[in-house]
Amino acid sequence: MEVDIANAINKYGFPIIAATGIGYMIYYVWTWATTEVKPVLSEANTVLIALIDRIRMLDNDLIRLNQKLNIVLMLRGKEIESQRHLDDAKAAVAAQKVELEAEKTLKKAAKDINKNEASGGDG
Repeated sequence: MEVDIANAINKYGFPIIAATGIGYMIYYVWTWATTEVKPVLSEANTVLIALIDRIRMLDNDLIRLNQKLNIVLMLRGKEIESQRHLDDAKAAVAAQKVELEAEKTLKKAAKDINKNEASGGDG
């Protein structure tokens, strides 16, 4: 083989033999890339697109869930606020009832005192 390469170099010259060798190397790399690498890259590209779609769907789901959570928290806050107002109103009504009862008791006591004074009793 060494003799064949040396004879070829003597017959055609080094630049022609070197160009032929580089041409074969380029052909080999091109064939390898198109037969082995390209199908793998195509499959990886398909998987990548599918993953990106899933990530977008998850992102949309997270956005929707976040909006629902915000609405629930807002409505719950309004519910708690309205419950607090209702409790305040109940407490105010209870206080008014106690106040009315106290007023009735005072009026009754004042009547009794006036009655006793009018009748001249020693009370």
